[in-house]
Amino acid sequence: MDQLAIRLEAINKTFFPQGESGNGGDALGIEVLKSISLDVESGEFIALQGTSGSGKSTLLHIIGLLDRPTSGTYTLLGRDAASLDDDAQSDLRNLSLGFVFQSFYLIPYASALENVILPGLYSGRPRSELIARAESLMEQVGLADRMNFKPSRLSGGQQQRVAMARALLNKPQIILADEPTGQLDSATSSEIMKLFHAVHDAGQTIVLVTHDEEVAKEAGRIIRLHDGCIVEDVSG
Repeated sequence: MDQLAIRLEAINKTFFPQGESGNGGDALGIEVLKSISLDVESGEFIALQGTSGSGKSTLLHIIGLLDRPTSGTYTLLGRDAASLDDDAQSDLRNLSLGFVFQSFYLIPYASALENVILPGLYSGRPRSELIARAESLMEQVGLADRMNFKPSRLSGGQQQRVAMARALLNKPQIILADEPTGQLDSATSSEIMKLFHAVHDAGQTIVLVTHDEEVAKEAGRIIRLHDGCIVEDVSG
């Protein structure tokens, strides 16, 4: 693990009232991230752990190019995020990052297989290739017999497995997960974490957000946040 996947240097994030930018004005913003500096090596499995309001999800959104910091420097896979326009950020996000959320965000009228294929629709790859990749992933997550099921016919754990397969479709270098076990019972959560370990064992970088101490312990490194600051960085 000698290559940095993620480098954050003095990252700050302030939310201002609607219509205010905070640039030279008198608007008072809400500071949610305060001078965050963090290096994540390629192939690491880290957890961002903290209570509600600690800033962990905001930090994940910045890492995932879903939001921009107010100040600071962010380098993703060797590229300066601030130098990329919205289209370039979108391309980097779609090809290099996979997302798993607490809410599964599956399209209700599409089958499980069709949901998995979605991230590849604008990749230019042949549909036959996408289907073959999606079918292979569905087998890997233990849902080979559920490919044609709509989300309403799947349990919460099965829906999260579909979401994980979808996140892996484009073979991203980094998986970002925001409270992926938040809606699941303990037994199902354990099964989902086994999938994350399998993904990590295959060489992918994982950044997982959780408020749950036991889930955080599954990672090789825990970054604890409180009031927008990193207060602890512990390797397992």
